[in-house]
Amino acid sequence: MEKKETKEIKEISQAVIGRLPRYFRYLGDLKDEGVERISSQELSERMKVTASQIRQDLNNFGGFGQQGYGYNVEYLHVEIGKILGLDTEHRMVLIGAGNLGQALVNYTNFEKRSFLFKGIFDNNPALYGKLIRNFPVMPMEEMCDFVRENQIDIAVIAIPKEGAVKVAEQLVNCGIKAIWNFSHVDLNVPEDVQVENAHLSDSLMKLSYNIGRYNKENGVKQ
Repeated sequence: MEKKETKEIKEISQAVIGRLPRYFRYLGDLKDEGVERISSQELSERMKVTASQIRQDLNNFGGFGQQGYGYNVEYLHVEIGKILGLDTEHRMVLIGAGNLGQALVNYTNFEKRSFLFKGIFDNNPALYGKLIRNFPVMPMEEMCDFVRENQIDIAVIAIPKEGAVKVAEQLVNCGIKAIWNFSHVDLNVPEDVQVENAHLSDSLMKLSYNIGRYNKENGVKQ
């Protein structure tokens, strides 16, 4: 019996993956400026990341550069977009039609990256039928059927932490495989469900720490 070869998927560190969106953003800006090619050193000066770090990061995916030529900006922008899955349409639903949820739905740049909101859900009857960017707010009872019928693959949770855990369980049971979590609580989901936490207060506290550290190192009185 002939043995089939299994293609091994290279493990890429989360630190490298975390830098890819920034590369994508800078390359998009360069493309808009009409820049056709750029060296790792020139990109380093713009991004404040070492040239060796840039080369190491990109070498995880094949390099894309050419000695003495640098990187073709448009080509690299497209390829990083593919790595990030931006060449595929991602259908999303929002859970929580409060101020944060409404701001997320109204942020049209998501659509430019192929992230498309398809529905909004909330447990507040007073909001049912309210239009947010032409999406009517629907009751939570309709969520599962909507997710299955519309092939939704990402759920955005923007509700208080008290209800987030239960909602995450419901979403998993509905077949959701990815959650963007804005609730300030860690979600316990199966391994095949991807979760990206966006804890806004954590980010603000990190900023506060860095302000304090800078002030101490530079003798700035607070």
